[in-house]
Order: sequence, then structure tokens, then C-alpha cells
Amino acid sequence: MSTHRYQSPLSERYASKEMQYIFSPDMKFKTWRKLWIALAETERELGLNITEEQIEELKANVDNINYDVAKEREKLVRHDVMSHVYAYGQQCPKAKGIIHLGATSCYVGDNTDIIIMAEALKLVKKKLVNVIAELAKFAEQYKELPTLAFTHFQPAQPTTVGKRATLWLQEFMLDLEDLDYVLANLKLLGSKGTTGTQASFLELFDGDQEIIDKIDPMIAKKMGFEQCYAVSGQTYSRKVDTRVVNILAGIAASAHKMSNDIRLLQHLKEVEEPFEKTQIGSSAMAYKRNPMRSERIASLARYVMVDAMNPAITSATQWFERTLDDSANKRLSVPEGFLAIDGILDLCLNVVDGLVVYPKVIEKRLMSELPFMATENIMMDAVKAGGDRQELHERIRELSMEAGRNVKEKGLDNNLLELIAADAAFNLTLEDLQKTMDPSKYVGRSKEQVEAFLKNVVNPMLEENKNILGMKAEINV
Repeated sequence: MSTHRYQSPLSERYASKEMQYIFSPDMKFKTWRKLWIALAETERELGLNITEEQIEELKANVDNINYDVAKEREKLVRHDVMSHVYAYGQQCPKAKGIIHLGATSCYVGDNTDIIIMAEALKLVKKKLVNVIAELAKFAEQYKELPTLAFTHFQPAQPTTVGKRATLWLQEFMLDLEDLDYVLANLKLLGSKGTTGTQASFLELFDGDQEIIDKIDPMIAKKMGFEQCYAVSGQTYSRKVDTRVVNILAGIAASAHKMSNDIRLLQHLKEVEEPFEKTQIGSSAMAYKRNPMRSERIASLARYVMVDAMNPAITSATQWFERTLDDSANKRLSVPEGFLAIDGILDLCLNVVDGLVVYPKVIEKRLMSELPFMATENIMMDAVKAGGDRQELHERIRELSMEAGRNVKEKGLDNNLLELIAADAAFNLTLEDLQKTMDPSKYVGRSKEQVEAFLKNVVNPMLEENKNILGMKAEINV
């Protein structure tokens, strides 16, 4: 690590080695060479004077890139693609004359960008599926544990810890649906020439339209894709980058929402993210256990959500068949969006895998509010015992206000049940009232909803993707 120049925190602290390699120069330039081989093979198979010997020479040198030659050449010609064509030609003297034949720079540049985004999306999918799998275990484990629910962060009708987790799960499932759609519909640019008209191939193949129609599908197949985009200018539409980075922004939003909930729950001491034995929470306050991983998720997530504006604006501002004001922006916004979401998902996996639940704290808070939640049931029991519903409603409202004042103004425990028991209008003993204080009576269908959601929605997806399950996340700091 250099201490004398800026290093991106995304590489140094957050993103995995796997994601860093996908966006590395080595991955990029080896893919360029694979694309040149695919082009040469396609041209040979369609009748151009290219020999098998030339193809084999290209294949023999696909991985041993002479970076020093390319770097020196680029100083001279100021063109990265032509520098690498030159360097490849130095290693392949027999094939030198047919490298990049009929292509423009975007043939290697843009097709490589698509290939790299596809590989990166596959890694994102793997991590997202594993986060969902861990969350599903958590939801199943705590599907019956009643907890106070909140609307507006004010106490509301109880739910269960597992049911709340399904809300996080569902958002990640929606992200996965979007990711699968975009990944399945990514196409290569193919080889369409300087303005997308394939004019160079008309020249190479003497105007034979049927042969030219075969070029793009053959290149796509060789590179592992179903097809190429039907039309293009010099580049693939930059709206493709918008679609891809929007997937990342969607995952970031889901992760941010979950991490915020966990941060609030940690404040309430109900649920905590994992905390190592030797971890220091604060340089000053030794007792502190800050939710720093959830905070980092939120921090990186905001970066990714804002980053999604970059490709959208770039897409909107392209002129005609191509303009180069996309290049510098793409080099930053797309890789860094992926590096950041990679770090986010590693953190999510680490946090969800080690979430600590404190049932006693959860129960204590729930029981302190449950008498208010139970008033409707109490009122119904009093009506059954001969009371007037309208009178009882007003009476219970007044007693609730009194109990609320005792809690807020005097710092006392909630004594609503005692107040109701002392009121003859209800004709209920304190023992009768305490029987209504079973939290499981107030969680509705939480358990059943968790079971149905896991069975019908989550588990089929996990079964379909079982080959990518079993990840454990490592986080650097």
C-alpha cells in the first residue's frame, strides 16, 4: 500500500478481491484479446483469408500480455486500443495483419464493458442470494417471537421478530428479480463499425448481406451471450449502464432500510449486530457498542444510490452516433458502483449471519405497552359481562390517558390494568385482565405469514440457486 498517493477506500477497505479482479486491467485486456480471437475465428469461418495457424498463434498469447510494450506504444500514439493491437501483434507476427480486422475501438471496449458488467452482476447475485438465505434462517428462527411493532416509530400493534425480517427479505427479493431480468437481457454490441452501419464488413465480404448478418450472432455465441443488440451507433446504448447501475442502487436502498432498522433496534437493545470480544466501540466511552457495520452499510448505500445518477445523465447527453464525454464518467461510476455494492453485501451477510436477539428486553418493552394494545379486547370482554360499549369506550380512553400521564410525567410503570380493575363499569378483576396479556394473542398471522412467504417465495428461489449458497463474508475493518 502506497502512503504517498490516494488509494480508493473501495479497494483498500470495502470491496472483495473477486470484485476488484473483475474490474482490473488484467481482466479487461485479456477480454480484449478473447474478442479479437472471436472476431478472427468468425471472419475465417465466414470465408476470409485467415488461417488456423494465425488463430492458434492468437490463442497461445491470450493470457501473457506484454504490458510494457503496450505502455510504451501508448506514449507514442496516445491510443489504448491501437497500443494493445500493436503489442499483441509483436507476440503474434503471423497473425499481426488480421488483428482487429474490420473493427473499431468500441468493438473491444464496449463488448468488454458488457462482459465485465455481466460477470460483476453474477457476483452481486451470488452475494445477494446468500444474504437472502441468512435472512430466511433468521425469519424462520424468530417467526413466533412477539415484539412491539412501530408506525412513525411510535408503539403500534405487535408483530414478531421474524415477520419484521420478512419485510427486509421481500425488498431483497424484488432486487433479485430485477437483477435476474437485466442480467438475462444483457446483449453484446457485436461488431458494427464506426457509426453502427457495418460498412467495413460490406467491404470485407463484397456486399454479401447474408454473410454479414451472421457476424454478430457468431461473436455473441463465442463470448457466451445469446445475442447482440439489433442496432447501435458506434457504442451500445448507454441506457444499458443506467439499467445495470439502477440494480445496484435498488440493492443499496434495501440494505440501507434494513441497516437503519437494525441501528434503531440496537438503540432499543432488542437486536444487535455482531460485536467482537476485542472490538472497541468508542475511543472515549469504553462501554459503547456502536452499530458501526450497519452504519457503514448506510454510508456506502447512499453513495451507490447517488451514483445511479451518473449513467442516467450520461445516457441522456450522448450526441447522435457517439460522443466521448461518457468515457471518463463510465470508468468511475460503473466500477465504483459495483465495488461499493460488493462491500455492502459483504457487510449485510456478516451482520445478518451474526444478529443477536435479546428476548427479555423485547418482552419487557412489549409488556409495558401491551395494556394499551389490549384495550379493544378488554372492552369486548366487558361488553360480554353486561357493559355498554359506547360508555366503556369513553371510560377506557380516559383511563388510558391517565396511565399515559403516569408513565410520561411521573416516570411510573404503566398501571392501566389496575385502573380498569378498580373501575366498576368494567366488572373485571385484575386477574381477569392479566389473562389478556398474552402477547401471542396480538400478533395476528405473523407466524403463518412468515411460513407462507418462506415456503412459497423464498425457498423455491434458494433451491433454484443452491449451487451458489454457502458464502461467508469477510470484512476488512
